[in-house]
Amino acid sequence: VLAKAFVYARTKVVAYRNQVMTALKAVVGTEAGGRTLAAGRGTPAYVIAADLINLPSYSPSFDSGTFRPWLRKLLTENLQGGTLISTQETRPNNWGTHAGAARAAIAIYLGDPTQLARTAKVFKGWLGDRTSYAGFDYGDLSWQCDPAKPVGIDPTGCTKAGVLIDGAQPDDMRRGGAFKWPPAQTGYAWEALQGAVLEAELLQRAGYPAWTWQNKALLRAVKFLYNRAHWPAESNDDWQPWLIDYRYGTTFRATGKTHFGKNFGWTGWLY
Repeated sequence: VLAKAFVYARTKVVAYRNQVMTALKAVVGTEAGGRTLAAGRGTPAYVIAADLINLPSYSPSFDSGTFRPWLRKLLTENLQGGTLISTQETRPNNWGTHAGAARAAIAIYLGDPTQLARTAKVFKGWLGDRTSYAGFDYGDLSWQCDPAKPVGIDPTGCTKAGVLIDGAQPDDMRRGGAFKWPPAQTGYAWEALQGAVLEAELLQRAGYPAWTWQNKALLRAVKFLYNRAHWPAESNDDWQPWLIDYRYGTTFRATGKTHFGKNFGWTGWLY
């Protein structure tokens, strides 16, 4: 659906717009009975697609009467794991980052600056600014630089047992086990970044300098995974380096086609 919306935005081929419209009508309500993680992963692509086809102009009755009320409901709908709002504000891992990206996309689409400001505040807290927000529920704290002051991404210069863990994501690293070096490999760190990278881009486009927050926390997270853990982005994570490189002027991206991810994609074409 997102791919068709991107192609429509560039080509204005009406058939793609019509197909996106059909998909938007079909998706409403399909979150019922599912997990918050699934809603967090899936929602942004539909919201971005609606924006790309200019849904308010294309079908104002559906947009105002069905789609927008559904998005508003999604923010506080109780699913398996909580609501999008509660998940972003309590879970400092892949669940929370995907929920945050969905929350940001919805807030932007609805033109809700209060909701967006809160989303940004929580995200900045996850990146490491505990004065912005610190209400997360953390698991094992062994990957934290300071267990008394846990964060979503370890701060600049942080070391543990002589190991530089600046940029590590403690609540996803711990899913491969308690701190040790070299770490037990887990895909959760890149999975969490899928939500965080998209959330940062959405916030940046809405006027928040999220890519720079906490000494470029997202860049530090990527450097940790590439340069120290030696876990490059692969498979459905490989769209992220294209956007990281676009924002930071780095060269992490691989050559060739990228896969689409769990919440975004086509960055090799877009960026």
